[in-house]
Amino acid sequence: MSWYLKALKNYVGFGGRAGRKEYWVFTLFSFLVTIALVILDLIIFKLSSGTVFGMFAGAYALGVFIPTMAIAFRRLHDTGKSGWWLLINFVPVIGILITVVLFVLDSQPGVNQYGSGPKSQSAGVISLLISAIK
Repeated sequence: MSWYLKALKNYVGFGGRAGRKEYWVFTLFSFLVTIALVILDLIIFKLSSGTVFGMFAGAYALGVFIPTMAIAFRRLHDTGKSGWWLLINFVPVIGILITVVLFVLDSQPGVNQYGSGPKSQSAGVISLLISAIK
């Protein structure tokens, strides 16, 4: 839950890097909230089967659109790719598969053009502690 809230707090932060865990936990919680709101919409508004989103799910989708784009950009930055790679989603089927593969890739170690990675920050603290003990 803390990863979800962290992404929402950094909702317009398109710079920097986001690790796999941060991205996928945000995506999971967002998916679960959307499912719950769709069910709530179905119960309250008795929507027809042709309607995709009701009022609550639609409002949520609009509310998390920019944070979702921001964390996707940061995730791509973590793999060393530009956020513009999200445009590949407009290529049917293949584009979505390429995007999923990029989101699953491991972080680039150390510092890249978008900053230091989430793993390198924790590794830096650990190495500082080890050197302090010696």
